[in-house]
Amino acid sequence: MTNSKITVSIPQDMALQLVSLKNELKTSMSAIYKEALESYLEKKEIEKWEKGAKLAGQDKTYTEFIKDCTDTKVDLYEY
Repeated sequence: MTNSKITVSIPQDMALQLVSLKNELKTSMSAIYKEALESYLEKKEIEKWEKGAKLAGQDKTYTEFIKDCTDTKVDLYEY
C-alpha cells in the first residue's frame, strides 16, 4: 500500500502531549497519528451502522418485512 503525507494543525498543548507520548512509547508520530485515525474511522463506521439500524427500526414497512421473515411458525429447510 502506498502511503500519503498529510498536514494537520493541532493546538500546541496537544502537540506537546503527543511528543511526550511518542517518547514514552518509543514510537513515531506517524504511528501515533495512524492509530488515532484508524480508531476514529472505526468509530465513525460504527456510528453509521447504528444510525442505519435506528432508521430501519423506525421504518414500519421494513420492520413488518423483518417480522415476516423471522416468523418462527414457518418451517425452515436446509439445502
